[in-house]
Amino acid sequence: MKKVRFGIILGVSLALVCIFATNLCAESKAEKQEDIQKMAQQTLQQLYQAQPLAKAAIEKAAGYAVFSDLGFKILFGGSGNGQGVVVNDKTKKKTYMKMVELQAGFGFGISKFRNVFVFKTKAAMDSFINSGWQFGGQATAGAKTADSGGAMQGAVSVDNDVWMYQLTEKGLNVSVTVTGAKYYKDDSLN
Repeated sequence: MKKVRFGIILGVSLALVCIFATNLCAESKAEKQEDIQKMAQQTLQQLYQAQPLAKAAIEKAAGYAVFSDLGFKILFGGSGNGQGVVVNDKTKKKTYMKMVELQAGFGFGISKFRNVFVFKTKAAMDSFINSGWQFGGQATAGAKTADSGGAMQGAVSVDNDVWMYQLTEKGLNVSVTVTGAKYYKDDSLN
C-alpha cells in the first residue's frame, strides 16, 4: 500500500513539474512566442515531409493550429500539457494557446507528440479560439482521406470542419489518439 501511495505522490509531483516547466523555460513574452513559432514551423516541415499534400490543404484552409504535447502516465492516471499557436491563413494573426489533458487507466510511460489542426472554415477556427475546445473521453481513429481529392490524407476529422494530423518523433501517426484534452487561450502571451 505504501508503494502505491508513493507512486501516486510521484505521479502528481511529475504532473505539476510538467505543467509548470513550460512557463519557466523562456524569460519573456517575446521569447516564449518565438519558441512556440519555431516549434510550429518545425512541426509543419515534419508534416510536409511525411504528407506532402498537407501543405496545400493548410494553405487552402481558413487557418491552422500547431500544438506540442508532453504527457506521462504512472499507475492509474496521467496528464499532459502543451502550448501552441493558431494562425489565421488570411490575416496571418497568431493566437497563442495552451492545452491540458488527463488520462485514466493503468500504465507507465512518457509520450511526446505534436498536433496540427486544420480549420476548413473561419467559424470552426473562431470557435476553437474563443470558446476553447475540449475532447471528451478517449478515442483512437485511423487516418483517412477526405472526400476533397485526398488533400487531407493522413488527417482525422475531429469536429465539423476541423481535421487533425498527429506527429510523433517517428513521423505521421496513422492511428490518432484523442484523450480528454482542453484547449484554451494563453492570456499571458496574447
